[in-house]
Amino acid sequence: MKSSMKSLAVLSTLACAALATSAQTVTLKVHHFLPAGSAAQTMFIKPWCDKIALESGDKMKCQIYPSMQLGGTPPQLFDQVKDGVVDVTWVLPGYMAGRFPLVEVFELPFMMQSPEGTSKALWEYVEKYDAAEFKDVKLLALHVHGDGVFHMTNKPIKTMADLKGLKVRAPTRQTNKLLAALGATPVAMPVPAVSEALAKSVIDGALVPYEVVPSVKIQELVKFHSETDPAEPAIYTSTFIFAMNKAKYESLPPDLKKVIDANSGQALSGHIGKVFWEADGIGKKLTEKNTHNVIPASELQSWKKAGEQITNDWVADVTAKGANGKLLLENARALIAKYAVK
Repeated sequence: MKSSMKSLAVLSTLACAALATSAQTVTLKVHHFLPAGSAAQTMFIKPWCDKIALESGDKMKCQIYPSMQLGGTPPQLFDQVKDGVVDVTWVLPGYMAGRFPLVEVFELPFMMQSPEGTSKALWEYVEKYDAAEFKDVKLLALHVHGDGVFHMTNKPIKTMADLKGLKVRAPTRQTNKLLAALGATPVAMPVPAVSEALAKSVIDGALVPYEVVPSVKIQELVKFHSETDPAEPAIYTSTFIFAMNKAKYESLPPDLKKVIDANSGQALSGHIGKVFWEADGIGKKLTEKNTHNVIPASELQSWKKAGEQITNDWVADVTAKGANGKLLLENARALIAKYAVK
């Protein structure tokens, strides 16, 4: 009898210890829309997850679900993290047209000067002027990608006239407006849809950074890559949100909150921007067998004039909604210049 009681006591103690250990380990469900082999996962999301695991002594880990494995579509990712369907997500505000109008200032034509610096500028801008648009989530980072590039199936883009009548994929409503102003027919779609659209000739090309090339296998689907003069601001960039469910963050014990706080903010935002710039080099290398050209600054002057109307329309639109569009534009430009990487 005594022996049995001792055994039960030992088993009970072991069970309690196991439960305590289990309770102390937090697993974050991280959901995003690109493949597991994408630069976003291998160079940014997984390293971030590894870092929080290390700094928490393995009390906090990630389970990453790429390629929308938990269901839904890319535009639904923000609501998934807001509603607690997932714990962490990475997504573009531009996939939710009109939902985040104030942050779109960074997606206007010829704004971005360097991914690292502009990502830092974006974080400060949202912190100072645009926190309300993201009040439903715990922001971990905000960032942009490198210069947009035309990846075309049948001919390169050298002048504005070359775009006339071509169907070109664009990621955001501001980029759609710019392509239309330049004479192209814009076709909005998330990155994962680009491969099939190119393969089936639904589009004649795509405007994306080189970083996307491996994920979409663009190098196999197009023949021409047209970049804009690197001394000029990028023709476009997209903004990205890396965010956590608010309730999940609040449920963490103080030591784990500290780990999250140490791995979020402006420094992380700048780091991700730099990572995406590095990923552009990797993507470009895959396109070496194809034809490349650079659209010169002299040609881009007329493109900039076409883009001015898109910028003016954004100012008028957000001003009509109660914001000071002119001041927000000035502040965004000042912050981009402040953090520009020389």
